[in-house]
Amino acid sequence: MRAISNHPKKLLLVAMLATAAPTGLAAQEQPGLTPEDSVTIQGEALPPLDQMPEGPEVEGMISARQGNQVQVTTADGAPVIVAVTDATDIRSTGGFLGLARTKRSSDALLNGLPVTVKTRQFGGGLVASEVRIANKDLRTASMIRTGTSQGFAEQTAATEALRGRVGNIDQYNVKGTTNVNFDTGKAVLTAQAKAELCAAASQAESMDNALLLVVGYTDSTGSQELNQQLSEKRATRVVNHLQQACGWKPYRMLTPTGMAEADPLADNMTPEGKAQNRRVAVNILVSKAVDGLQEARIN
Repeated sequence: MRAISNHPKKLLLVAMLATAAPTGLAAQEQPGLTPEDSVTIQGEALPPLDQMPEGPEVEGMISARQGNQVQVTTADGAPVIVAVTDATDIRSTGGFLGLARTKRSSDALLNGLPVTVKTRQFGGGLVASEVRIANKDLRTASMIRTGTSQGFAEQTAATEALRGRVGNIDQYNVKGTTNVNFDTGKAVLTAQAKAELCAAASQAESMDNALLLVVGYTDSTGSQELNQQLSEKRATRVVNHLQQACGWKPYRMLTPTGMAEADPLADNMTPEGKAQNRRVAVNILVSKAVDGLQEARIN
């Protein structure tokens, strides 16, 4: 059984022009399905869950939502798309020994939320029969979303103008770039890398209307497909650390992307060059239009 997945090879320009939307708001939750709704996958009506063959258990983090579909990114960076229906049993756990269980609606499935999903197979895809989440994780995801919404409301007029136009802006001033490096085939941040990321966030915080663009890269070892997945996984790890440990607000983050082995910093023919190319670049960007206004005010 092959889970539905998608590995778009995003270009840097696409990432730079993406709306500076928070992760939690990038794919808005849709209204819950009523029992009368006919859920379909690839044009076929769904039978009862217990009449479908069992699928794999999927454990990871919700990375996107669209309609009744949820994308879960697993620990190895693979995205798995699962359909959620009115029959899906969604529960959060917590309390003493984790025994307390609370039934939840599909609205609880927020982006960034760790989940464990039991699935059924249908029409070449996966349908969620059970979704389990931890109460503490749900509280954290809810706080991030609430804080993000509040952050948008509190932005200055200049930031609001930037947010409204960012999809059409094709020029930025790069105010600084921080590169953090990784071991071969790994997406684990070192203590030094974590410190450098928070330093970059602090530098960007001192600039009005600054946005961060995170781009992951690999060296030339391995296949293009594996390197694409690895570069995306590295970028995701960096974004998570910036937001969770360094306090960078999601609504000031452009869509992260992976560029595999494209745009190397050094020669991939040497071990030293490969070490430089296994990196994630954190770019501090300010639109030239807004930057020009700021310089005019200073002068």
